[in-house]
Amino acid sequence: MEISPTRKTLVYGTEFWAFYNSCSRKVQAKIDWVIGLVRTMKVMPEKFFKHIEGADGLFEIRVKSGSNIFRIFCFFDQGNLVILLNGFQKKTNKTPGNEITRAMRLKQRYYDERKGK
Repeated sequence: MEISPTRKTLVYGTEFWAFYNSCSRKVQAKIDWVIGLVRTMKVMPEKFFKHIEGADGLFEIRVKSGSNIFRIFCFFDQGNLVILLNGFQKKTNKTPGNEITRAMRLKQRYYDERKGK
């Protein structure tokens, strides 16, 4: 039985791939699995997908591999299209502000390019 996607994902820019390629194969497999959940689950549990408060439509995909925690920032465009921006390994309880700022900058660049600026 084939599961049809609920959402599509698209990687914007190179920052996500730089992060992904720096991860071990085990972590990459876990990232792939969680992104698969994002594509196919109608309702995403907060354990894997959470809105970033005060960040205007920015979400984080939450990946845990062993004791390591990883975050991938993303946002929705055109309904069910999830745009993947950048990722990082989380080493503290609080998400670093510079990572959120980077994601917001990438999101703005995405929209600027779509508008042809």
